[in-house]
Amino acid sequence: MLEERIFNDYKQAMKNKDAIRSSTLSFLRAELANLLIEKRKKNLDDNEVINAIKKQIKQHQDSIEQFKQGSRQDLVDKETKELEILKSYLPEELSQEEIKKVIEEAVLETQASSPKDMGKVMKVVLSKIAGRADGKLVSDLVRARLAAPV
Repeated sequence: MLEERIFNDYKQAMKNKDAIRSSTLSFLRAELANLLIEKRKKNLDDNEVINAIKKQIKQHQDSIEQFKQGSRQDLVDKETKELEILKSYLPEELSQEEIKKVIEEAVLETQASSPKDMGKVMKVVLSKIAGRADGKLVSDLVRARLAAPV
């Protein structure tokens, strides 16, 4: 399970005195603990853990943008390292070609014909790719596919 892997990697980072990795995983573990309390569960499934990781990745990306605007390269570097650590826990991302193939299958499955059907297609596509692609990219590709005449 992903939650166990994160905990074991955190313990290893503490033993190795790897400050960046241990602090990054510590924040992630705190986020997961809050999620457990919020959902009143004993364990989280991998999809819930992946969603928590993606939420932190989004926060780091926003921070990097802010630090770039503020000319704080030291903080940009730190955030980038933490971002890479978090990304290592995500499943392999799908290529654009693979995403387009899933979109085509979903369009045929839902018999979508216009941009009005985007919600139906997105629901099917997101259930099939489950966290292995950026939601904005998927949305843009679905919108482009539905806008194009068949």
